[in-house]
Amino acid sequence: MLRVVAIEDDARYRSSLEMLLQHSGDFVLVRAFDAADRALAELQEMLARGEVPPWDLILMDLDLPRLGGVECTRRIKELLPAATIVVLTVFEDRAAVLDAICAGADGYLVKNISGDQLIEQLRSVVAGGSPLSAGIARTVLDLVRHFESRGRAHGQADRLDLSDRELDVLRCLVRGLSYKQVASELGISIHTVRNHIRSIYGKLRVRNVAGAVSRAVREGLV
Repeated sequence: MLRVVAIEDDARYRSSLEMLLQHSGDFVLVRAFDAADRALAELQEMLARGEVPPWDLILMDLDLPRLGGVECTRRIKELLPAATIVVLTVFEDRAAVLDAICAGADGYLVKNISGDQLIEQLRSVVAGGSPLSAGIARTVLDLVRHFESRGRAHGQADRLDLSDRELDVLRCLVRGLSYKQVASELGISIHTVRNHIRSIYGKLRVRNVAGAVSRAVREGLV
């Protein structure tokens, strides 16, 4: 059972999340916060006591009082790098998407998706994917096209020593595919996918899928 933390200032939405997760069979809501600074304070206290926080998956709103979700995502990733953070918000604009991904978010979903879709997307996180709502996926692809056009205008983007196959894998990650889906699409094993991803992380100097996607988008690599 994956332990979920919600950082969400809307009490009604927090309650609906708790009910949805309870009935999923895969997730349990272990903590809920109405403000990002309170979540950070509790996390810092647990770490100071030498405790391992039971925060497997964090659902992060962006529009929060005092401290925004993007900055909270960045700080949590610094304190707890292994935590998986999925943005769950109403914002779909490019700036919000790119800021969240650059801060370390592992997925970006909008609140208007159905409960079944939300659970399906969260399950994809467990499988190694980076879930993106349909509109968000289009936004990411638009950003990729923008940087590709800019790269063509100013010369071919530096590939940073990525091989053709590594670029293929990176393109799949940008589209939000899970490791299993990448393997199926490229006709390779999941073990080979993991090897390519480890190599991509090393060459791009990132630690997770979100970091790889962020750098790929910003530098027009795909």
